[in-house]
Amino acid sequence: MLIGSEQQNTFTAGAVWPDPYRDMAYLAPVAQRALNERRGLVLPYAASADSAGASGAYVAYPIEVAGELKGAIVLDTAPRPEAQLQHALRLIHWANAWLVDLFRQQLLQDRDRTVARMALANGIVATALQQRRFRPSGLAVVNELAARFACDRVSLGLDHEGSVRLEVISNTASFDAKANLSRAIAEAMDEALDLGVAVVHPAEGDDRFTSTSHAALALESKDIAVLSVPLADDGRNIGVLCFERNGGSVFDVEAIETTKVLGLLLGPILALQRANERGAWRRGWDFTRGGVQALFGPRHGGLKLLALTACAVLAFLALASGDYRVAAKTVVEGAMQRATAAPFEGFIAEAFVRAGDTVKQGQPMARLDDKDLRVELAKWSAEREQYLRKYRQALASHDRSAMNVLGAQANQAEAQQALVEERLERVQLLAPFDGVVVSGDLRQLIGTPVEQGKVLFETAPLDAYRVILQVDEREIGQLALGQTGELALSGIPGERLKFTVKQITPVATAEDGKNFFRVEAQMEGGVARLRPGMEGIGKVEVGSRKLIWIWTHSLVDWLRLSLWSWLP
Repeated sequence: MLIGSEQQNTFTAGAVWPDPYRDMAYLAPVAQRALNERRGLVLPYAASADSAGASGAYVAYPIEVAGELKGAIVLDTAPRPEAQLQHALRLIHWANAWLVDLFRQQLLQDRDRTVARMALANGIVATALQQRRFRPSGLAVVNELAARFACDRVSLGLDHEGSVRLEVISNTASFDAKANLSRAIAEAMDEALDLGVAVVHPAEGDDRFTSTSHAALALESKDIAVLSVPLADDGRNIGVLCFERNGGSVFDVEAIETTKVLGLLLGPILALQRANERGAWRRGWDFTRGGVQALFGPRHGGLKLLALTACAVLAFLALASGDYRVAAKTVVEGAMQRATAAPFEGFIAEAFVRAGDTVKQGQPMARLDDKDLRVELAKWSAEREQYLRKYRQALASHDRSAMNVLGAQANQAEAQQALVEERLERVQLLAPFDGVVVSGDLRQLIGTPVEQGKVLFETAPLDAYRVILQVDEREIGQLALGQTGELALSGIPGERLKFTVKQITPVATAEDGKNFFRVEAQMEGGVARLRPGMEGIGKVEVGSRKLIWIWTHSLVDWLRLSLWSWLP
């Protein structure tokens, strides 16, 4: 009778009759065929190459439970009729039911043990999760484990810089870590942590480790059995659970396997609870140490490659140099800008141009209403004639006092008449030079009054421009007169226009919460599509700097200023 072993698809002889020491290897081909075909077989000796010409037959039948092969039964029978061979096969089939039932009972027992083990593990995990802090959770866990495994004492210790530090003991609110019993428990935990496997005392079988520290602990506390199981988290042992019994029985295989599973389940929970209780400095130190270990330790090839790449990039930035340019928001203005204002109070009669129109020198731009002026001119002209007539009458009568008064009044009327005539000459507003109207649109204001001196139009020339840069106060120290730069405008982003810094205004203006200095620059050459008022980004070439300085100087300056403000 062949029985399946723990290795997959491997079967060994479980029973041999009548001689248990006889070599039964010659039956292996028949058994293999019955297992492969999963059916009963009756093979005469002639079917076997080793027994050619002999009489008798082989009878084989597989043992199958729930679709899984558990073994096979093979008979080497004496010569007999074929009907008796078929009857023997039928008897084996009926007897096989007892073996199938036995295997099914074993499966049910294994399943019941697994379910009980999982229920125990779930209960312990639930106990650990009921508390948010590590120490209350650990104490609740060891108390529960002591009750479930009938232990007199269960201890929990965690790895602290290569050695185990005893954290909690079941049914004990506080303990002295320097006491003999506490040191003995910690030494036993150190032994299990170093070995990285479960250690049991007394050891049973060849697969158990002989532990001197566990034997010393058993002698110290008069235990009949000690079991230590590592707590694992992310493939690393972070602590140890130590079980002690002063009476009863030693730890069996079922208890050892169950505690191993608990070590795998409780490790991540306790590690997470302890990690959550760390301070900020401890978190930073652990993160740094983990990064260093990953960087210089085994594995983590991707991280090492990334670190090497970062070092190479930093080395390149520290050694290589490049042109440093100060960028600033830029506006294009005319080299000169002339304002056309209202010469007197009046009403707008006509508007001939608006912002954006090109004008020639002397071209009418707008006209004010002159009706009131002409009425006033007629008034002063009539008064002048009246004063002159009276003056001549006084002259004829030789009335000197009247002549002086009337002469002064006639001169006053003449002056007022001349003033009105001058205003009539300025009724029409003319372009001061060839250029473009920068601002002003009076077409929607026909008939509205204007005050004397109000700016109606602004005109700039088309052949001379200047660049106004708004430089941040943090960069103004880098600029100097005579530096050159390039300008990219939103309207013509594909072209780069050259300019030279001509003036740096020493007065800052606030905008959008920042301080800016006004820097004027002169364009080098002109562009036909260039118009006053265009905006863009200008970059002034300061000089050669290290690339790492170019990319980090803003942050470094901010850190310096912040540190200075924080220091007392």
